[in-house]
Amino acid sequence: MTYASFAEMAMGSRRYARAVGGALGRNPLPLLYPCHRVIASDGTLGGFLYGAKMKKALLLQEGVIFLGDKVLLGEGTIFLP
Repeated sequence: MTYASFAEMAMGSRRYARAVGGALGRNPLPLLYPCHRVIASDGTLGGFLYGAKMKKALLLQEGVIFLGDKVLLGEGTIFLP
């Protein structure tokens, strides 16, 4: 799911993507509430409290496919154009 698609679903507008990122950044239980699954609209990782390497490692463990440093957006990915 992208920050923009999360904002669209939660708040009705993609313009709140930055607010979504800020809220996820304050998530006190990031492994129980998996904010690491939210990525940037261009497929890059975006931020994560424990760093990009940890975020990528968690996503790889969950079976996410990467092309270089970008997530392969495809089936199972929630992406609202």
